[in-house]
Amino acid sequence: MNWLPTLIKACYFLAALLFILGLKRMSSPRTARGGIVWAGYGMLLAVLITFALPGLHHRGLIGVAVLLGVSAAWWTGRRVAMTDMPQMVALYNGMGGGAAAAIGASELVGFAGSAVVLLDGAKFAADPTVAPDAAQLALGVIGALIGAVSFSGSLIAFAKLQGWLDKRFVFPGQRAVNLLILLAALVCGGMLIAGQLTMPLIVAFFVLALLFGLMMTLPIGGADMPVVISLYNAFTGLAVAFEGFVLQNEAMIIAGTVVGAAGTLLTQLMARAMNRSIGNVLFGSFGAAAGGEAQAISGSQKPIEASDVAVMMAYAERVVIVPGYGMAVAQAQHKVWEFAKLLIERGVKVKFAIHPVAGRMPGHMNVLLAEAGVPYDLIADMDDINPEFPNTDVALVIGANDVVNPVAKTDPASPIYGMPILDVAAARNVIVIKRGRGTGFAGIENALFYADNARMLYGDGQAAAGELVAALKTLDG
Repeated sequence: MNWLPTLIKACYFLAALLFILGLKRMSSPRTARGGIVWAGYGMLLAVLITFALPGLHHRGLIGVAVLLGVSAAWWTGRRVAMTDMPQMVALYNGMGGGAAAAIGASELVGFAGSAVVLLDGAKFAADPTVAPDAAQLALGVIGALIGAVSFSGSLIAFAKLQGWLDKRFVFPGQRAVNLLILLAALVCGGMLIAGQLTMPLIVAFFVLALLFGLMMTLPIGGADMPVVISLYNAFTGLAVAFEGFVLQNEAMIIAGTVVGAAGTLLTQLMARAMNRSIGNVLFGSFGAAAGGEAQAISGSQKPIEASDVAVMMAYAERVVIVPGYGMAVAQAQHKVWEFAKLLIERGVKVKFAIHPVAGRMPGHMNVLLAEAGVPYDLIADMDDINPEFPNTDVALVIGANDVVNPVAKTDPASPIYGMPILDVAAARNVIVIKRGRGTGFAGIENALFYADNARMLYGDGQAAAGELVAALKTLDG
């Protein structure tokens, strides 16, 4: 069967093409679904052909593990609500990092076993027939470190998004403690690479790596979750690629590299959308004072009734709807789209404006709107929609807070100063659907809510949208 290795490599190459083409198609909402299917076929091919690898052991156990994993993913994927998608992404991403760390642990334990051969009843020496080379060992350690950090960090991100943990955990000297943990993990990793492959050292290395992932993520608030999820996605990809080099598996190398590169670029885009560096996200203190005294906000929040909002929007020429995490929590996307369709039927020009970091994961609002059936050509990103706000009759904000706060442009003392925002305040009229008078994740008041052209429609997002639908139908009736 001399043809088998060639067949395996050819299948891995085809799988890699499907990964890359699938990722390319995911760049557009119109082709994203097909891209996911293409990448899925690539993964299926890579998994199936792996069973044909010569010398592969425990095929039965591997098959059971694959079956259990597929079943769990299918069940949870079918049941998870669209509003809970960020939690699922964080959890699944953590599982990928954990798998890479587990591969690294298995390889290190195997290397340790090959390096301990009893000679003359007293001395230990490496077995040159199975001992790893230095590059292979180094890549295994690096991949294990990154995967373990991604695993534990993603679990904390999941717990935060699920509401099981408070937004941030901060204590004096936290950065110094985190740095010491990282240095200790790096020292242990260096000793492993140097050939000191002992079980106590391997255990200490993984404990420190997992602890660093926990400690690095605990102080990060919910407003930074889109960046954090993207970063850990990149970490998982890199970890898989490094472990692919250790196992000499082309599919893992290519898939991991693609995911790592895409995740890195997405992380940079998310951080740029907040006008912050990745280091500031991880080690900064979002929500703390930026220096100086913040500008005082004058005026008052002015409530409005749903019936008056319906009249205002029914006779408007241009309407822009700005969704945020509050819409996701209220699961109001379907009612919002129903209201938008009624406006469109009356001849109102309606668009949806999306901030790059709105929600709790990259593209969160796009996913919710697509799930509700909003056509792609009605969804505009920040750069495209901002010039249109001055000519917009009514901007309807539902659940968004910090991404529409004008102090990001006017108050140098604000913690969000310099962050690009949706220029909602420039619209002729602004309606804000909000549950209460609380602040956003940045912990600051929103000057938009006090503006002369803004009115507040208080209440649950879904209920408020339902009231708008009912009021608009009354006008039509």
